[in-house]
Amino acid sequence: MNPKWSGGRPRTIDDQTRERVCLIARTSPADWKIAAFSTWSLAKLAEHLVQRRVVPAISRETLRRILHEGRVSWQTTTTWKSSNDPHFIATMHRVLELYDAPPADGRVGCVDEAGPLGLQPRKGKAWRRVRSPRQLRATYNRYDGVMHMLAALDPATGKIYYRIRKRKRWREFLDLLKALRSRWPGKKLYVVLDNFSPHKHPNVRAWAAANEIELVFLPTYGSWLNWIESEFPALRYFALNGTDHRSHDEQNPAINAYIRWHNARAAPKTAFAPDSPIRTWTQYPAKAA
Repeated sequence: MNPKWSGGRPRTIDDQTRERVCLIARTSPADWKIAAFSTWSLAKLAEHLVQRRVVPAISRETLRRILHEGRVSWQTTTTWKSSNDPHFIATMHRVLELYDAPPADGRVGCVDEAGPLGLQPRKGKAWRRVRSPRQLRATYNRYDGVMHMLAALDPATGKIYYRIRKRKRWREFLDLLKALRSRWPGKKLYVVLDNFSPHKHPNVRAWAAANEIELVFLPTYGSWLNWIESEFPALRYFALNGTDHRSHDEQNPAINAYIRWHNARAAPKTAFAPDSPIRTWTQYPAKAA
């Protein structure tokens, strides 16, 4: 350690100014009556800070460091769809209770459909030499149509059970329920699912009631409560992205191979959004937090 080291050059921008910079960065140019653009770049924000006399001068690199230290990051805008379900909170807590403390007399399953699974070049990521990206064809046809994946997640084991069909009507959904029923005989099934119309078909409801299956419907616009939703992005990322399958006979085995790999390494699902604000909701929020 050098005893003469004095900590480097002192800061020219004090903490109070840094906080103000971070605050302005979180605003929109429209808040400042700037009609020329709708979002800040580092250069535009730096120019604005100088014009407003927040700082006498600032480089883009210094600005980037200030924002990083102030935990202000460049993020993609998200959307928020408000639910009109008057029983949202009660329904949500019912689903969370099934996840947190599965009933001793049965098994919990999460069911949903993924797709449509078309045949097309899919962008992806791969390790390549610098400036030598893998290239896929840009044109393709849709002669072979699409397929649909009907899948179920077993939180007790983390395994996924699925089937790929040409359609996703109530008949295909009922076949999936029958397969789940035969997999766990003698146990009541609690199936978490969304409000897709085939799930509510009278024939589906009647068969489920007669075979000890409780259909636990999610609140409207609450599909994010379905635990299986977190599995589909991984499936697309590892099994489909970066591929260019020319037929369903080629694509379906790729999906099957990923599911086998996943199930061989699956572990019980034990904590659904443990630190999420939803755990403390007592009423449905008017907007996203």
